Amino acid sequence: MDYSITPREFEQFRALIHEECGISLNESKQSLLVSRLSKRLRTLDLNSFQAYYDLVAGRTESDEFTLLLDLVSTNKTDFFREPKHFEFLREQILPTLLPTRRIRIWSSASSSGEEPYTIAMTLHDSVPDPDQWDFKILASDISTRVLARAASGVYEDERVRNLPPETVKRHFLKGKGDHAGMIKVKPHLTQMVCYRRINLMDDAFPIKTPLDLIFCRNVMIYFDHPTQAQLVSKFHRYLKPGGYLFIGHSESLQRLDQPLKAIAPTIYQKDE
Repeated sequence: MDYSITPREFEQFRALIHEECGISLNESKQSLLVSRLSKRLRTLDLNSFQAYYDLVAGRTESDEFTLLLDLVSTNKTDFFREPKHFEFLREQILPTLLPTRRIRIWSSASSSGEEPYTIAMTLHDSVPDPDQWDFKILASDISTRVLARAASGVYEDERVRNLPPETVKRHFLKGKGDHAGMIKVKPHLTQMVCYRRINLMDDAFPIKTPLDLIFCRNVMIYFDHPTQAQLVSKFHRYLKPGGYLFIGHSESLQRLDQPLKAIAPTIYQKDE
């Protein structure tokens, strides 16, 4: 069955998705929405987009709404994606924390876990005596599906083929037998990361300790300017004085009225 969406139905989905997760779908995304949701309509044996909207509207905590978000959003990520951020963490931030040996980081759109585990690898490999440091990484996403995968720490081994062999050996276990072709993150990294579902559109976040660093990369590109400004203002509240926000290399805060200062491309800092 071929599905078509009416202007009213598209506007309903656009408003729902924007309200619940901040993603802004303009008119050019209508065909994308249709193509990505049509398969779900067939699976559920629904005859219209209105029927699917009626199913998910008002049930934003349901598994079906999570599937909807997975279908309309992009969860592409890689280990050590945009490596200059991790170089900055290693060379500029960690040396300033030597007196306390303590760092608190939030990976706010962690997807399937490559980003928080990359942060963990960077921390572990950049300091002497990493066991003597107090590392804590909060990793969150709106999708419970990708969070479950991230928490498992299990990936196809092709995901690490571009990493140095010594890095893979140090931080991953190689699957054998029925698990051949898979790798698993070692416990010294998984114990550094705590996974939790957080919706960036919420007014407040369940974070009690001021943060040294927030990663929010390749997320705000899907938001309109008012939503971007609101989110950056919220991040500002949770950063400690002198803390940093990292955004994606395709993003910029230049046109926003926001309280952080740019110190390097896609790296911003809260005033001391």
